[in-house]
Amino acid sequence: MTLFTLIKEDFLNVKRNDPALHSSFELFFNYPGLWAVFFYRHANWLYKKGLRFLPRFISGIGQFLTTIDIHPAATIGERVFIDHGVGVVIGETTIIGNDVVIYQQVTLGGVNLVCGKRHPTIEDNVVIGAGARILGDITVGKNSKVGANSVVIKDVPPDSTAIGIPARVIQRGFDKTPLSHNKIPDINKEIFEYLVKRLAVLEHAVKTGDTLSMEKEDHELSEVYNTFIKAMD
Repeated sequence: MTLFTLIKEDFLNVKRNDPALHSSFELFFNYPGLWAVFFYRHANWLYKKGLRFLPRFISGIGQFLTTIDIHPAATIGERVFIDHGVGVVIGETTIIGNDVVIYQQVTLGGVNLVCGKRHPTIEDNVVIGAGARILGDITVGKNSKVGANSVVIKDVPPDSTAIGIPARVIQRGFDKTPLSHNKIPDINKEIFEYLVKRLAVLEHAVKTGDTLSMEKEDHELSEVYNTFIKAMD
């Protein structure tokens, strides 16, 4: 795919997927993420030609204008949309697939100073929530989601959701509809609710002496807990 075709797809992608866009004129003023990718496309094209200073200079201009830092050596696929975009950092050896959505304050960074692959690989159709940090040479599998403000330091399998600090991988309840951030489970809340219910069962048994009822409810809660644990890596 030519440079012009890639840039054209980037612009059309915003039109197709952002309901906040009401006219093509807005693309020129309200989409820093789009323009950051625009500068990156040119810088990356020159970088592949063996140039070094000019691509970094173009990236610097793009960073100054958009507050988004994309290294020209990074690999970014087709129709990648950086929504809002302020504060996004994409490191040198990052690989991003097609149709990926990245929100503001996301960092795709490294954890060491050795040469070679040290930044994440983001596969196709991944959604990365605002403020997320994905660090090191790890892979986020296809169709996965990373919750807002999560810190991901291990591989995320395809069709999964990673949330928390450090991020835990949830293998259940995955919704394949676009975005759906409101459907990402709160695992801390779930485990806290489980503990509160278990404590209530024990208090009831102590007060009433109804051990049979306690054993039944405790067994049901144990099944809920075991299902919850199996859903996590």
